[in-house]
Amino acid sequence: MRNPSILSALAVSALALPLVIFGQTAPHNLPAKTQAVSAAPDFSGVWFIDEYHRTILPKEDPPFQPWAEALFKQRQAESSNRTPDSGPDPTERCIPPGIPRTMFQPFPWEIVQARGRVIMIFEYQSLIRQIFTDGRGHPKDLEPTYMGNAIGKFEGDTFVIDTVGFNDKTWLDPMGLPHSDALHVVERMRRIDHDTLVDEYTIDDPKAYTKSWTAQRIFKLKPDWQIQEYVCAENNNVK
Repeated sequence: MRNPSILSALAVSALALPLVIFGQTAPHNLPAKTQAVSAAPDFSGVWFIDEYHRTILPKEDPPFQPWAEALFKQRQAESSNRTPDSGPDPTERCIPPGIPRTMFQPFPWEIVQARGRVIMIFEYQSLIRQIFTDGRGHPKDLEPTYMGNAIGKFEGDTFVIDTVGFNDKTWLDPMGLPHSDALHVVERMRRIDHDTLVDEYTIDDPKAYTKSWTAQRIFKLKPDWQIQEYVCAENNNVK
């Protein structure tokens, strides 16, 4: 069992948003919009990728643009020839992994569902991801970021997440799959049983790939775990 941490509680309390209670009948005095939100599937809990993968690659190689394929091969060569205190992977310099890679790190993350948004709290680097579900679109003047700008909607038992607005400083996976600032990630997340969450990722980046491609990862519920504090500067042994 992992040691308790107050990170989740702090993150939720700081948002000062009332949580939606799932599996219960909504009080009659709540607005109709609030009662409709409670019908959404429940993805809350701490999740972990039991089977760590070095790559997000599907069975076939992704359809690289020439520059992206050359950069991918260069990163693989540099990674294989790295010394113990240096390497090309940006996470070794405490740079956030970005999306979708943050979800594949061998650290747990928690989903908290609140009114108008779904919050992901990552133990790795203590990152927070907000996915707005209040019907808004992406802002027109997005500032590129590591985690991007995410909006979501529920389609039956599936949570569809649309994320844009990335910078080009991260890798899609630990193998070094590149992307550009045109990256567009669409996820279709669903809970196939109580303890299993499947997330299907569609990668669309016309600057780096000739067509979109899809991969899938499976996460397991860890009901006895809590998110711990992770400070990259202290946990990272690479100078």
